[in-house]
Amino acid sequence: MSKAQPIKICVFTGARSEYGLLSPLIRALHQEKMFSVQLLVTGMHLSPEFGLTYKEIEKDGFPITEKVEMLLSSDTDSGIAKSTGLGIVGFADALRRMTPDAVLVLGDRFETFAMVSAAYLMKIPVIHLRGGETTEGATDEGMRHAITKMAYLHFTSTEAYRKRVIQLGEDPGRVFNVGAIGLDNIRSLQLLKKSALEKELGVSLTAPYAVVTFHPVTLEHATAELQFDALAKALLSQKNLQIVFTYPNADASGRVIIARIRDFVQANADRAVAFPSLGVIKYLSAVKHADLVIGNSSSAIIEVPSLHKPVINIGDRQKGRVRADNVIDVEPDAEQISKAIRKALSDSFRKQCDSIANPYGDGRTARRIIAVMKKSLKDIDLKKKFFDIDA
Repeated sequence: MSKAQPIKICVFTGARSEYGLLSPLIRALHQEKMFSVQLLVTGMHLSPEFGLTYKEIEKDGFPITEKVEMLLSSDTDSGIAKSTGLGIVGFADALRRMTPDAVLVLGDRFETFAMVSAAYLMKIPVIHLRGGETTEGATDEGMRHAITKMAYLHFTSTEAYRKRVIQLGEDPGRVFNVGAIGLDNIRSLQLLKKSALEKELGVSLTAPYAVVTFHPVTLEHATAELQFDALAKALLSQKNLQIVFTYPNADASGRVIIARIRDFVQANADRAVAFPSLGVIKYLSAVKHADLVIGNSSSAIIEVPSLHKPVINIGDRQKGRVRADNVIDVEPDAEQISKAIRKALSDSFRKQCDSIANPYGDGRTARRIIAVMKKSLKDIDLKKKFFDIDA
């Protein structure tokens, strides 16, 4: 890398949730003269079904360098595998045009796996956020650890995850616990007042309400329909509870859940609404004013504790993640979910949530990442040695 020229960082995003987490880091990188930011956008961002969320990126004022189509109109296992292959082909072409000095990615989805595979084979250093985590119910689990082995520089969200990345053979000198980047949004963004949120959503949130995001458990076979039906039955049992659904990601069996959400909202239009994507500010504002959060999203485990709201986590998708004391874990069973909702809405549990500490950090992650990048990207040797832990 030439010292006279800014270091070109290609920031990758393939999903609305991932972009929302990365946005404070993208903004901070744009303010650094040492770096030149490129933005490669793909996946759900370019899909009408998921809200064409690349428009949110443009609205935030971030120039998009490349758009790469990769999603097939299929949510089967083979469809996801084929989309991954298309991604590798498209990303290789884009990276050849962009010639970045490094690629920055977050997480573990198949889009990210495809991008990192292309970058690794093209000898482009990979900067990886959120390695070392575990999600035992999702295919993300294996892809996350594979990304870790292809990545050069690692930023984890807890010390336990840092130790796990080192356990995978990565040099401790390239693994940094910086906290979860999503908390930077909660610390820095001006969230909407409830009246403004109601206007943005076009609904009146007069009763107690829950924000519900439910994804398929992608290492299970054909369980999405039954599990969502159990959730729906539990929601219907709470007569005075309003529901704000957000759609699942583009995962295998995701369309099954989307169809079920639409049916639920149509049958219960007096108290349920659904959105393909809320965006960062509306989502966090909806959680801020909600009475509880229900589902199996990583956001509920990682970001919601900082907003001190009860969380009901269903099933195995997030199994293995570090969690705060505001999380109630249940099986995908209607009776268990109903019981958990009653507990979450109780005065005693809500009071407990008011004083919890978030194990994922303090909302100052972006500045820590940039400080490390300034030191660590000057001299890179891609010939990594496997770091053995003494027995």
